[in-house]
Amino acid sequence: MAAALPREKQLPDNREIVILESVSRAPGRTAVQIDVLTLFPQMFEGPMGLSMMWKAQERGLLHLRLHDLRNWGEGRRRQVVDTPCGGGGGMILRADVLVRAIEEVRSDSTQPVILLTPQGRVFNQQVAGELAQEERLLLVCGHYEGVDERVRQLAISDEISIGDYVLTGGELAAMVVIDATVRQLPGVLGADDAAARDSHADGLLEGPHYTRPTDFRGLQVPELLLSGDHGRISTWRRRQSLLRTMQRRPDLFAAAHPGDEELDWLARHRADGQLPDT
Repeated sequence: MAAALPREKQLPDNREIVILESVSRAPGRTAVQIDVLTLFPQMFEGPMGLSMMWKAQERGLLHLRLHDLRNWGEGRRRQVVDTPCGGGGGMILRADVLVRAIEEVRSDSTQPVILLTPQGRVFNQQVAGELAQEERLLLVCGHYEGVDERVRQLAISDEISIGDYVLTGGELAAMVVIDATVRQLPGVLGADDAAARDSHADGLLEGPHYTRPTDFRGLQVPELLLSGDHGRISTWRRRQSLLRTMQRRPDLFAAAHPGDEELDWLARHRADGQLPDT
């Protein structure tokens, strides 16, 4: 079990927090180091120390380093924000503090530095796949009213948003990006192709899943899934994936390019909204 993350007051001089020290990874496995600059490193303790993120670190596939931005703050109180020039509400993360922290944490000029912000490009499965190709990432968690614009000009290489809504800070968005990215790495989920079967991996939503009991309150598992005929089962799953995507996310379905036979099948079942057995 991952060790509890120490409270900030216990780490007045430490600039780096490691949730879990990894063991040696298997030869040939791709690993990623993710550095996170944040005002609230304790927020990462639960999500990043459990389930697949814990396994990724234990297997040496993820090296996660949390850096408390206050350690680069100004003065005795380690000030990291100031009032906005020109007036207005809220506080702004200072350029001198944030740029200094980025420059010290960043390994080299090729390491992507990503600001989590509602102004960024929208995060999706394709972007997660892109980030999974990187050996190191530096995520910068915005907070308060925002960051000084000069941080973008001097130190940010990419900006990512996880959706068209506003969060209190970038920490939750950073955890979403880390989870979705790391699970793309071979070996994290067990089977190397497991991530390829997720919803959105091929641009489609996953179809329905079933397990025991086969009959629950009068609702039965489709007989085909119990037949052992893996060819027909594969076809069924593909069709159900197309049907569910067409019904729930027509924007994704438009880019799916189903074959003529699949379109004929969908035309017979699109109106009733049911999940056919064949």
